[in-house]
Formats: sequence, C-alpha cells, structure tokens
Amino acid sequence: MADVAKEAGVSHQTVSRVLNDHPNVRGETRTRVLEAIDKLGYRRNLVARALVTKHSRTLGVVSFDTTLYGPASTVYGIEQAARAAGYFVSIVSLKSIDRAGVRDALDYLADQAVDGIVVVAPQRSAAQALADLPLGVPTVAVEGGEAGEVSVVSVDQVEGGRLATEHLLSLGHETVWHVSGPSDWLEAEGRVAGWRAALEQAGREAPRPLAGDWSPRSGYEAGRSLASMTNVTAVFVANDQMALGVLRAFTEQGVRVPERVSVVGFDDIPESEFFSPPLTTIRQDFDAVGRHSIEVLVRQLEGGPQEPERLVVPPMFVARVSTTRV
Repeated sequence: MADVAKEAGVSHQTVSRVLNDHPNVRGETRTRVLEAIDKLGYRRNLVARALVTKHSRTLGVVSFDTTLYGPASTVYGIEQAARAAGYFVSIVSLKSIDRAGVRDALDYLADQAVDGIVVVAPQRSAAQALADLPLGVPTVAVEGGEAGEVSVVSVDQVEGGRLATEHLLSLGHETVWHVSGPSDWLEAEGRVAGWRAALEQAGREAPRPLAGDWSPRSGYEAGRSLASMTNVTAVFVANDQMALGVLRAFTEQGVRVPERVSVVGFDDIPESEFFSPPLTTIRQDFDAVGRHSIEVLVRQLEGGPQEPERLVVPPMFVARVSTTRV
C-alpha cells in the first residue's frame, strides 16, 4: 500500500479510503490511485485486513445434495447475493445429513472465522441439527422450518402445492393425485400440506400419495402405477424431475397428456418448457431466496434486529400445455 501511495503521490490513508470506497475522495485522486494499483499489480492482504478489522468478509454456507436442482440453485443464489453485498463465500457440501456431519461442517466454518453462516436445511434432520450452531456466529437457515433460534428464509411450499392443485381442480377434475417427495424433506411435507388443503377446501377426497425420491426414475415408477388406474385424470408431481419420469411412463403406456391426464410439476427447471408436452409447473424464485437470506444475515452482522426473522418467498404458477380442461 505504501508503494501505491508513493506512485500516486498521495498518503497511505488516501489509498485506504479508495480501497474501502470512501466517498470523501476527489474523483481525480481516486483515478490516480486506481491507476497506480493497476500498474503495480497491488492486491489486498485479506488475512491482515481481517486481523485488524476482526471481520473476514467471508460467509459460510452449508448445503446438502447439490446434485438436486433446488439445493444447487439455492446455493448459487446465495453465492451471487453474498458477492453483491461484498462478501466472499466458503461452501461446505455434505452428502449425508446427520448431526455429527452438520456439527463438523459448522466447526470447520467457525475455524475459518467466517462472519456468518447460511445453512440450507431442507430436511428435518438438518433443521434439528441447527441446535449445534457455534455460539456467537450469526446464522440464517434456508428452508429450515419455522423460525426458532435462528432466522429462516423459505419459499411458501404450502402455497405452491395449493396453487398446483387448485389449477387442476379449476379445469374440472374430480380429484388430484400426488407424487410426493421424500417424507423427511420439509419441502415435500409443505407441498403435500398444500395439496391436501386445496382438496379439503373443495370438498374432494385426497387419494393416497405415491412417494418418490426426487429422481426421474422414482417418477417413472409412480407413473407406471398411475397409468394402470382408469380413474386418474390429474396429477400434481412434487418436482419437475419426477414429472419427467411420469410423462415417460404415460407415453409408454399410451396415456396421452393432457388429453387423458393433466400433469403439473414443481420447480420450473430450465428443461421444463422443453418436455413433451411442455410442463405446467410451480416456479421457485431461488434468486430471491438467496438475496433475502444474505440481507437477513447482513442485518445481524451490522447490529440490526437480533430476534429471529421469518421471511417467506411466494411461488409462481407457470402455465404451459401439460394441463387442459376436462
């Protein structure tokens, strides 16, 4: 920094102000300092800066199974929002969710002196593991159930399930069958709750759900079972990847979509509009989830409200051609 100051003909303090984007620096001086930085190839020593400021400007993220579209998109949204807020991100991705694994991940991030932690906790076991959070580290949970000891940001999964089911009922279907996600996932639980609530409000009987594991193969197996039932005219599938499997099974069994059966998915993955037929689905705004989780965390870091917050992002219905009126 002293070399930059000498090259630009300014003080050490002026260089520091430019690096920290302080407003009280004349435009001409700022330009001269930036040119000197570029010429000398100066880079900040972040470790030294963290020792002085007691802040690493790094946020930790703990996630699970980022091979799935939802968790992967959530982590990407968090990372982009953190960078926009001026923070680096350190990500720990766990394959299995158990209390010991979560505790190890949290300890690892705490050892890195992260300023705060975002935990993507879509499974009940992950949400329960939040009890092991390091003391004094601000934390936000994404899809972590109800706000308890930590703040929670989530998509309204219940409303998403309700939107999908109400759409199918509005087309004249007597009832709506459901291919659910794994029972230990909070998102699957919320979508089932929304599906049941919409059917109950309409005075319709809820058929027994067919359980999947988010994969196209599990959707395919459920689709084969549904194709053998002559009374099935509408299906709400808990994610688009399972819906892909359902559509494949229907095609093989000669069940035409949407002429005989209408199908609605969930997530709006990029491929959904290219399914055959293009899939009507429920979109989750992962960018908004990432943005809100970082906003909540930064508020805590800056000394804002310390009481746990609960922010809910609304889902969006996306109409395509996999559904039609009876």
